[in-house]
Amino acid sequence: MISQFGNWFNYIAVFVLLQYLTGSGQAVSWFLIAKFIPSTVLGPAAGVVADRVSRKKMMITCDLLRVGIVLCFLLVRSSEYVWVVYVLALLQESLWTFANPARQASVPNLCAREEINLANALSGATWSLLLAFGASIGGLVTALAGWEAAIIIDAATFVVSAVVLSSLDLPHKRSAKTGRRLSWRELTGITDMQKGWRYIVGHRKVFALILVKSGWALSGGILVMLVVFGEQVFSSGASGSGSGVLYGCRGLGAAIGPILAWRILGEESPAMMKGIAASFFVSAGAYLIFSQTPNLWVAAPFVLLGHIGGATQWVFSTALLHRTVEDAYRGRVFAAEMALVTLGLSVSSYCTGFALDWGVNPRHVVMALAGMFLIPGCFWVTFLRKRRRAEVKVKGEG
Repeated sequence: MISQFGNWFNYIAVFVLLQYLTGSGQAVSWFLIAKFIPSTVLGPAAGVVADRVSRKKMMITCDLLRVGIVLCFLLVRSSEYVWVVYVLALLQESLWTFANPARQASVPNLCAREEINLANALSGATWSLLLAFGASIGGLVTALAGWEAAIIIDAATFVVSAVVLSSLDLPHKRSAKTGRRLSWRELTGITDMQKGWRYIVGHRKVFALILVKSGWALSGGILVMLVVFGEQVFSSGASGSGSGVLYGCRGLGAAIGPILAWRILGEESPAMMKGIAASFFVSAGAYLIFSQTPNLWVAAPFVLLGHIGGATQWVFSTALLHRTVEDAYRGRVFAAEMALVTLGLSVSSYCTGFALDWGVNPRHVVMALAGMFLIPGCFWVTFLRKRRRAEVKVKGEG
């Protein structure tokens, strides 16, 4: 919670810095791409590490290293050093890439099976509320005290996070020693990565679930457009207040979504899978309307609605993976999932920035991105129908 709060300060501060130095939509895209690439490239290896070493030590080390990296953003003072922003974002996210599988894989070790839904609801809700308040307060702090103040606050949150994690009782399960000499493929983790991918491909439900978030990522350029609409379409000048409001609504929607969906649909796996399918269509409709809104305050509720859908599929797919995947493979599965997500986000963000810099109307860009939500939505409807037919066939044969 603490480090996530600071992360949103960092995002708004850097968005404002890039808009001030370049005024380019593509500059924001490159920043987001730099944040996404590490999980795509390093994700599988990070998953192997999360299944091998102490997850607690891994998370603490990543927090402490990020303190120094975040403070280096303060060195960027002119447009000729914009490239430093991308390098720092790359390094910061590389550390997150190793910390996140360790955190995700630890959840089932800290709670009983019947508590997994509650744990994921709390995790999703706190992430969402911290996005809402972190982005909003980060935008306010940036507007009043400058982006530098937001960066310093972000660095401080990593220190506090490491201290809190140090008190966590999270035993590390060491792999059994085989007594034989390990091959170079085993030492480098290649063998473990191959086993992880074979596990994913061999379990159809797991394979479908790790594609949920990457399906949403096809429209990930929406995150760029929230900045563009907040700082350019709905206002003039880069103060951080407009994007802070829109990112805040994104957080509120993400907090409400899973809780509301569980209330309506229930907590059984079939109901949650239906909720995943429906969430894509909710996001598509919300952002189609958002693309035509006249001002910030009319647009804000549709951002909230769009991320009610987005958070539902995110939290539901995570909870179902926690229920389904064995502990020995959990780190690799979540790392593989995040690698696919960030690959999709990178491509979508690049295409979005490219379209903006070529003069495509921002409203048309959002309409196209909203339409992309329909692709995974249709996939999930088809997947669920096939699954239902197979179950009916098995019952008939029985």
